[in-house]
Amino acid sequence: MKEFDYIVVGGGSAGCVVASRLVKEGNARVLLLEAGKDEYHPVLKMPAGYMKFLASEKYLTLHQTEPQSQLNGRGVIVPQAKVLGGGSTVNAMVYMRGHHQDYADWNQALNHQGVDWSWESLLPNFTAIEDNDHLGAPLHGVGGPMKVSHLGHFSPLSRAYVKTMQGLGIPYTPDFNTGNPFGVGFMQHTIDGQTRQRCSVVDAFINPLRNDDRLTIITGAQAEEILFEGDCATGVRYRKDGHPLQALARKEVILAAGAYQTPKLLMLSGIGPQTQLQQHNITLRHHLPGVGQNLQDHYEVPVVASTHGAFGYYGQDRGWPMIKAGLQYMLFKTGPVTTTGVETCAFFDPLDFAATPTIQMFCVPTVYLDRDVMGTDPGQGVTVNSLLLRPKATGQVTLRDANASSLPRVDTQIFGHPDDLARTLAGFRFARRVIAAVPMESMVQQEIFPGADVTSDQAIADHCKRMVKTGYHPVGTCRMGHDEDPLAVLTSDLRVRGVKQLRVVDASMMPNIISGNTNAIVMAVAHRATELILNSLVAVKKEAVYE
Repeated sequence: MKEFDYIVVGGGSAGCVVASRLVKEGNARVLLLEAGKDEYHPVLKMPAGYMKFLASEKYLTLHQTEPQSQLNGRGVIVPQAKVLGGGSTVNAMVYMRGHHQDYADWNQALNHQGVDWSWESLLPNFTAIEDNDHLGAPLHGVGGPMKVSHLGHFSPLSRAYVKTMQGLGIPYTPDFNTGNPFGVGFMQHTIDGQTRQRCSVVDAFINPLRNDDRLTIITGAQAEEILFEGDCATGVRYRKDGHPLQALARKEVILAAGAYQTPKLLMLSGIGPQTQLQQHNITLRHHLPGVGQNLQDHYEVPVVASTHGAFGYYGQDRGWPMIKAGLQYMLFKTGPVTTTGVETCAFFDPLDFAATPTIQMFCVPTVYLDRDVMGTDPGQGVTVNSLLLRPKATGQVTLRDANASSLPRVDTQIFGHPDDLARTLAGFRFARRVIAAVPMESMVQQEIFPGADVTSDQAIADHCKRMVKTGYHPVGTCRMGHDEDPLAVLTSDLRVRGVKQLRVVDASMMPNIISGNTNAIVMAVAHRATELILNSLVAVKKEAVYE
């Protein structure tokens, strides 16, 4: 049985950042366990390439939510990456930090005690990670491992969308990452501005350490249980190629498996709600009722319209257009391959432009629907998605059984609070205003889904319930909180309550979801978490000296 200083469970954005920093800055021997493959399909390196895998299970685990009564019994597909690098390897690469109030709410959940998680305190972590192609200090970093740039190509529909929103009263903003995302503009992405290739956490943090003996990476490894001696985490039991294996951690076990798998592993290890563990005959180690609770995600609903011409990307992924675009990319690093297809968005409140944004509205320059939704055929068109930034309803992740290979039960409670549906209806109606306004109206032929005849609140609500999809941003299932909070799973320094040498560093730790795409925030949190881990080690050494 091998022994390491740290074991990191989960090789996604959080796990790779933490493992890398512990090796480089902590001179630690680290084991990184990842359930997916250590594989990077060449197409995924291209900005547009991820779209080839959106409906594939090659790099995704396709969880399906429990039937949602408020969605008329519908169960929504909620994917999770299963590959080294996690979401950063397969996502749409949007780089977004959220609103400063989101972080103030984290501090509020902590009763302003312990570690400061404010926007101002996290900004150095964002900038340390970043190597921005065109933005600099004080808000952006230059020289960090993660490449950030604008896309290399924008469609006519995206440009028209930005101008249309300005005509409707939404101002243009050149940078959404100042702590106050408001207005319309072009998004930054985790793409190298010179090579025009995806920059995943594997590229940024892991590949530079591939030959470092201090880092051991085991992929295809399903973590089954955290090992303990008394109340102290000492290692991990996992399975690879059908064989049960164990590894020991001298200092800490660090969970970074994501908002679905991290609470599942805690519960399988006897940490969680007592009644649920008893239900599955799991010996209780520590009763933490908040494990798996507080699940939050972003949810979006589309308006789809056909266009008069080829203003977007329909048909660009096959035949001669694909060959031509591929040659242009290989020879000049320009053209449609240098885009993710999701180029622009707007942050605003559709009911009050002066209020803190409640909607992130994307313009997708094609007819785009999720794989579990039918209603219209692909074609030349535009999809305007209204994404709810701060849903009030929360769901939960629970065990299906005591088998580590079983997927957990995911209950998202989409539209479980009436305000969530009401705000989504307002966003939907504003999206209709967008496609009917200048200059987009000159490109739009007609609304095709749900159709211009769908006008009543009830009919639109039915459309929203039928069409709502995940924004791929699950968080919150092991949230941090203050000592008197009965549902707090973590302390302010991300330690699991009631046990020792065990932390959670992924999106599970968020008390409330961030207003925007979550990958950049997860990396910054992991960067901060490593500082907490290394500083706690220094503190222990000082105590030993004084004793």
